[in-house]
Amino acid sequence: MPAELRIPSSDSERLPFKSSVATSLATAVWCARRGWPVHPLAAGRKTPAGNCSRCRTTQHPPADCACLSAGRWCHGFHAATLDQRHITQWWGTHPEFGVGIACGPASLVVIDIDAHPTQPPGRDRILPGIPIGTNVDLRGLANGFHTLGVLAALRGQRSPADDDTTLRVRTPSGGLHVWYRALDNRRWRCSSGSSQGTALAWQVDVRAHGGYIIAPGTTTRDGTYTPMDQVREPAALPHWLAQELERTGHLPAPSIPAPRSVPPRAQQAVLAAGGGRASGSLIASVLAPVEACGAVSAGAGFSDSLNRAAYTLGGLVAAGRLTQEEAELALTRVAASVRPGQERRAAQIIRSGMVAGQQHPLHARRGIR
Repeated sequence: MPAELRIPSSDSERLPFKSSVATSLATAVWCARRGWPVHPLAAGRKTPAGNCSRCRTTQHPPADCACLSAGRWCHGFHAATLDQRHITQWWGTHPEFGVGIACGPASLVVIDIDAHPTQPPGRDRILPGIPIGTNVDLRGLANGFHTLGVLAALRGQRSPADDDTTLRVRTPSGGLHVWYRALDNRRWRCSSGSSQGTALAWQVDVRAHGGYIIAPGTTTRDGTYTPMDQVREPAALPHWLAQELERTGHLPAPSIPAPRSVPPRAQQAVLAAGGGRASGSLIASVLAPVEACGAVSAGAGFSDSLNRAAYTLGGLVAAGRLTQEEAELALTRVAASVRPGQERRAAQIIRSGMVAGQQHPLHARRGIR
């Protein structure tokens, strides 16, 4: 049995992480306590656990899948959760599962450095967007450690591979995962280091929104993802690296989530509150999911939670149970307290959600008109 790895949590609690699949539940719990939504990986593999038979035979988007509420893990990182009940059920009954982390909701940007023994591409693909003249001697350049080192040297910075201030995890193939914490709630997106377009460098992948990363301590058939040194906290994404990610197209154009309807269970809760004016307790219950996002610095579905709350209050406004001014004030205040500095984007989400919600008044007892 390999040596024991000990990974401290933020509250000074220390959990043992041995290089064994038997500790998968402890790994998943530790990650979730840090605000990193987790999902199962297939036993001994890097890929998500397979869907249920229904999801394998029917075509439907993850957002429309009822598996998570039923306790299933379908659709890979789309099913990632912080719910301890699901986590206990999934890994408690399947200790052979590995642990994946949905990077976007966890506000993680992970630089995935590969060391595959393949022939380097042309000079125009070593560092996308940065021309490398023929006068530059590239002999010896063989993997992502080298290309990332070249990029860092050009910017007068230390390579992320050598950044001992942040969590770094050795991969079984000889690569390295360098973990950073995204700032400003920007939705950095994934890319592939061997592709054109949004690549950061040859053999350097980026794991962010729309992707997942394998949790430290997870064992596959190829080996264990082993943390380096003693650092277990992702440091803030360095400013120079954020600029490089933006330059290479890892930051998509700002977008506002499409208005989403209120789930039936939430509708019933609103209707059960009775007629007349909406009470302060009812408004507080609608805003509670938004306030819960304040437990972590970024991510946690804030935009979606605010959108849903705006949709619900918009329905109450249309039913005459709340004034437009009261609804907007309540939403604006909670958004500002949870995500200060993002008032402009919050206002756009509030406006979009309320407009949609006002098309579906929430009337007591009579249901939705």
